[in-house]
Amino acid sequence: MENNTEKIKYFLYARKSSESEDRQVQSIDDQINRLKELAKSLHIQVKEILTEAKSAKKPNNRPIFDGMLKRIEAGEAEGILSWQLNRLSRNPIDSGKLSWMLQQGILKCIQTIDRQYLPDDNVLLFNVESGMANQFIIDLRKNSWRGMEGKADRGWLPSHAPLGYLNDKLNHTIVEDPERFHLIRKMWDLMLTRSYSPRKIRMIANKEWGFRTPKSNHKGGDELADSTIHKMFTNIFYTGMFEWMGKIYNGNHRPMITLEEYDRVQIILKERGKPRPKQHTFAYTGVITCGTCDSMFTASEKTKLVGTKNILKTYVYYHCTKKKRNVKCTEKPITLDELEKQIDSEIKKHTITKDFFNLALEIIREKNDEEITKRTKIYESQQRSLNSAQTQLDNLTKMRYRDLIDDEVFIKERDVLKDRIIKLREEIKQTESRTDRWAELTENAFYFALTARERFDKGDLQTKREILNALGSNFSIKDGKLSIKAKEWLIPIQEQYPALEEEYNRLELGKTPMNKRQSEAFTSLRLRWGA
Repeated sequence: MENNTEKIKYFLYARKSSESEDRQVQSIDDQINRLKELAKSLHIQVKEILTEAKSAKKPNNRPIFDGMLKRIEAGEAEGILSWQLNRLSRNPIDSGKLSWMLQQGILKCIQTIDRQYLPDDNVLLFNVESGMANQFIIDLRKNSWRGMEGKADRGWLPSHAPLGYLNDKLNHTIVEDPERFHLIRKMWDLMLTRSYSPRKIRMIANKEWGFRTPKSNHKGGDELADSTIHKMFTNIFYTGMFEWMGKIYNGNHRPMITLEEYDRVQIILKERGKPRPKQHTFAYTGVITCGTCDSMFTASEKTKLVGTKNILKTYVYYHCTKKKRNVKCTEKPITLDELEKQIDSEIKKHTITKDFFNLALEIIREKNDEEITKRTKIYESQQRSLNSAQTQLDNLTKMRYRDLIDDEVFIKERDVLKDRIIKLREEIKQTESRTDRWAELTENAFYFALTARERFDKGDLQTKREILNALGSNFSIKDGKLSIKAKEWLIPIQEQYPALEEEYNRLELGKTPMNKRQSEAFTSLRLRWGA
């Protein structure tokens, strides 16, 4: 095989997926050994050997591959040495990247075990071969789907067996788990007595029976979770049937309970076969912790009879989940009304009047003019440095063309200049971004301080949650009191604004024409607010 690309630096890339797509592909070590022999026979210079055990059927799934393409774009190498084209891609996105890099000359050669792909080659040939690799994955997916449908039709669940059963991988069936089958049956028996809740059964199984989930692939060996036991008590699989893709099948596995027992448990659970409580949307769940035990706060609704006419009224309470078993938590529930009063009180600390908002905007716009002037000077200086570095790189290239310097000096100096150019371009981009966004972000901050309290009072659940998150972080409740760490940009308003507002109101500006004393005081006030 003739090779006219001996001066190109190559990355040797070897890949094998653990999935079924690669069952017939040689191991990574075999690929590397054969490719090393090929490189030697073709006098190919291998810069680095890169290996990856990832599937190529989806883009952005292989960090080593993606990093290799970026390094090629940066000039570290110009070629790829790989076993076959399907080692590089099995999806149209990655295939398109490789094809485009070849067409642009960024990638000067892809060398496989039996052929080359060069920039001047017919694009159609590359696309056909990469398309075949992609079509292989599509066909594999269809065949797998048909196989699962056929397995379901034959009476076997084409998925992982539920607790109490095991997948027999040799015979492709589902059998009883000798260690857990009878324990799961005892859990159903306890549920059928109507004397035990799912949570109580879980506690008995974990603590008294020592129940643990089966181990596989470094997972398992855990206690039962609430979600697991709830899922178990609504799974029709235990009756000898199973549900797959919205359809009920008669299974060939051994039933653990009768269909009548299953229906009785669903009645006991009182949720039409779904054991989970009715889902409600609460504004502040998942953001507030307990100051006593550090567990999360959750919310629940309670309905009470109130008044002499026994009218039903629903209340929302926030309370600690008390998940930390080694900590005795004594934190009491707090009503939604009380919680929102405290949140409103926190927002009030960071609220400004319309007059001060207008004053802030006036100062922001003045400061923005100063900021633009300063950023312009920085930008011009950065641009001059970039132009200088680019000129040096151009001159260095000309010196190499004229053989005034050798390859070693050229490559060393070129890499230094390229790194500098990349850094300068990033600095320029950041400077432009800061110049464009500074005033807008600052105005938004003061707009929040002006409107947040009113929007919180009238807003829906999502608006209330957004305002709380914008207000601060580290939300916790201890002894019924809400604690919030305010956002950094709100702290100056909390600390300085009350005194400034008091002084502003004392001046009584707007009620009468401003006299000299008021004007001097207002100027001083304005300067302090601008600081």
